[in-house]
Amino acid sequence: MDATTIVLPSDPAPPRKPSLPLLAAIVPVIAGVVLWLVTGSLFALCFAALGPLMLVASFFDGLRSRGRERKRAQLEADAAWERAEAELERLHLEEHTEVWRSDPDVASAVDEPPLRGHTDLDCDTAVVIGRGQARSRVRATGGDDDRSRSFRERAARLDDAPICVPLGGGICVRAAEPVAAAVVRALVMQLCLRFGPAQLGLTGDGVSRWGLAELPHAGRRRARFRLRLGEDGDRADAMICVRAPGEEPPDGVTTVIDCGVPARARARTPQGSIELVTEALSAQQALALGAGIAARADTEAQVPDRVALDELDTAHQRGLAAIFGRGERGDLVIDLIDDGPHAIVTGMTGTGKSELLISWVAAIAAAHPPEQVAFVLIDFKGGTAFDPLRVLPHVVAVVTDLDADGARRGVGSLSAELRRREAALADSGARDVSECPDLARLVIVVDEFAALLQEHPDLGAVFTDVAARGRALGMHLVLGTQRASGVIRDALAANCPLRMSLRVAESADSRFVIGSDDAAQLPGGTVSRGLAFVRRPSDGEAHAARIALTAPDDLRETTEHWAGHVAPVSPWLPPLPSTLALPASPPADAIVLGLADEPERQRQPWVTLRPGDGLAVIGGPGAGKSSAVAMLAAQSSRVTVIPSDPEQAWDHVERLAEGTAGAAGPVLCDDLDVLVSSYPPDYAQLFLSRWERIVRLPHGAVITLSRVSGPVGRLVDALPKRALLRMTSKVEHIASGGEPDAFDRARPAGRAWWDGREVQLCVPPQSGEGRNEHGGCTGEPPTWRSSANLAGVVTGAVDATRRMLAAAYPDHRVLGLADADALGHPMPGDPASPTILIGDPEEWRAKWALLQNVRTGGELVVAAEHAAELRQLAGARELPSFARMHADRAWAVSAGQRPRRVLLG
Repeated sequence: MDATTIVLPSDPAPPRKPSLPLLAAIVPVIAGVVLWLVTGSLFALCFAALGPLMLVASFFDGLRSRGRERKRAQLEADAAWERAEAELERLHLEEHTEVWRSDPDVASAVDEPPLRGHTDLDCDTAVVIGRGQARSRVRATGGDDDRSRSFRERAARLDDAPICVPLGGGICVRAAEPVAAAVVRALVMQLCLRFGPAQLGLTGDGVSRWGLAELPHAGRRRARFRLRLGEDGDRADAMICVRAPGEEPPDGVTTVIDCGVPARARARTPQGSIELVTEALSAQQALALGAGIAARADTEAQVPDRVALDELDTAHQRGLAAIFGRGERGDLVIDLIDDGPHAIVTGMTGTGKSELLISWVAAIAAAHPPEQVAFVLIDFKGGTAFDPLRVLPHVVAVVTDLDADGARRGVGSLSAELRRREAALADSGARDVSECPDLARLVIVVDEFAALLQEHPDLGAVFTDVAARGRALGMHLVLGTQRASGVIRDALAANCPLRMSLRVAESADSRFVIGSDDAAQLPGGTVSRGLAFVRRPSDGEAHAARIALTAPDDLRETTEHWAGHVAPVSPWLPPLPSTLALPASPPADAIVLGLADEPERQRQPWVTLRPGDGLAVIGGPGAGKSSAVAMLAAQSSRVTVIPSDPEQAWDHVERLAEGTAGAAGPVLCDDLDVLVSSYPPDYAQLFLSRWERIVRLPHGAVITLSRVSGPVGRLVDALPKRALLRMTSKVEHIASGGEPDAFDRARPAGRAWWDGREVQLCVPPQSGEGRNEHGGCTGEPPTWRSSANLAGVVTGAVDATRRMLAAAYPDHRVLGLADADALGHPMPGDPASPTILIGDPEEWRAKWALLQNVRTGGELVVAAEHAAELRQLAGARELPSFARMHADRAWAVSAGQRPRRVLLG
């Protein structure tokens, strides 16, 4: 049985009836008769009389014992009932005390002020609407008589108990206005005594109408739970309203209290109706209690459960002071200049570290104009933590881990900002930034500093440098990380005296930041979210504070407040654009290539190609190589563009290498490696050797290629400059001379890595300005026309060529070598009969004498498919001009002349 169960005594059992000792009474009678018969003495019959006497005596003795037993059992039963009554009274008293302590009304709360723990106020919170009869937790078992049934009924009923209903269901009081207002005041005052202003906010027209406007809970729209008094007002979590007797309650209200006078009321709930006595307060009583509640709210030395930024004052415009929390000693005021100049903020995931950084930045921005302070926000937690702060005019840059190149570039610019500020102080003769009003202070806020260092370990030295020299230069660091021990180096931590720690997992992390285990001993869950321990350099120990929450309205008000002020200049230039047009006024003595990014110098200069400069542009498909050549060609009419056709390229490169076609400007060639691969090995070797002479020309050369492997690599090494565009793989990137960490598969087209810096190449103009000079090369070689009376054609397709030439030269005799025997070996000196002889290489070898006549006095044409026969049959010693096979190409050789490429058709 549990401690609240009473076992009732049972009715005493009736005593047994005493039995008569018949045998004991008969034995003396028999013995006396026997003695009388034996002795004949009459005295023996006297002994027989003892039996009846003993029987009568035993009967009366049994009656006396039975009465005594009945009396004793009744006394025990009465004592057991007295104990049960006393136990019932005790349990009811304990329960009565307990229920009024857990659910106090105003009188109970005034008599014994309730404790304000961390229990949240919600819709299920019970509110006491009066005193009445409630079901007791005491139970009675045993007994089945009327007294036991009556006892069980009394045990299950608790008189003068608090009648509670859930606050979220709403309460409607139906009574005359004065009575209803008094009852509502008691209900509201009960809640205000139990919950603080951060937990409960009062809204609606009834706050002032019923005399509750002086409560510190009045008007707290940012409180965790909002209670509307009356039916007019903003949306709230619960409602208490008043209606006249007989009127229907508003929709959604689940508790209705009807009272003519407070002492006689009836409450109707979804569970049924109950008679109760309601509590009522006059306006004067509510005013007196409200003053006590306000004084208690002002003097309570405890960390609040919740604080909104709009509930805090704005710091004075001194230093970089900001108020963004509240602790046991009042508002949390932090001056990043006096208490810093740098800070470390630690906290596990879910403890409110990002909210702390946002509120700190918002509080500084609210108190100081953009001309005085600028913010650089670096988010390596996912890319969206600082998005709400972008609306502030103080924020000059937001760097995220979603843009790895931007993160490296932005943080790397901090070194340049250090040098710029040093130069500015030197020029003005100031000792620090406080004496140089033209320099605004720069606050660099990093969320997840450990992730930043893991992604870019080389940036640790940059932050250490900023921390060491930032005080005089007006640069401040706020470094947020989940754990500081083992992440932030001692050299950096030594310059960060301002420490804040939310809940951490390890005691070592807590001791590293605030010098104690307090941050590691915070409980988990929502209780410790936003609860931070703050330790300034002047503090002997860390102090707890609740960090305020920032709402979008707070940021909007700050933005509107500083509207019209000059926004600070970003410490670094914007990233290079993905598409860049040519400048409107390019330099006269150079060709513009693109725009370089030099964050370490805080500049983005134009990159140009001057006369005599050589450049190799290397990149994969779609990386922008062809656009670069077109862009260069569009800027000047003096450039020479090598055609992509192998025959035309061969002819033009030959002229440039031999000096027969002078170049007035740089020589441009797109996809040189592709062009080289289209030649046979002997042609490719000669082609590259000519290019080695071209790149040494005084006007320079620009080539593009997809890779640097093979013989083309020697040519690339001969050029003084190299631009590396996007490659297809990291292996190709490294093989082309790129740094491993500079590889980016998503690099935009035209973005090149050049001399350790990024350069965005310009795109060619859309209007087709400029012209490309191809050295007079035409699209097709000239068609062969027989210039001698005797010509020979060496080809494998004898019949087809014979028919084609017969149609083209109707005034010539077009014969095969077999027909030439019938003519008696025609000679080249016979003008009356111009002849074209056609045969395959073997046939010509067999007709050696005829071949000599053609070579000495006529013209020999060798098809491109028989390049190997050119030396043997035509006697050509040099490699002829390149000709494509299977395209009706051939070489025509006249006596004493070099072979020339012709179109045989």
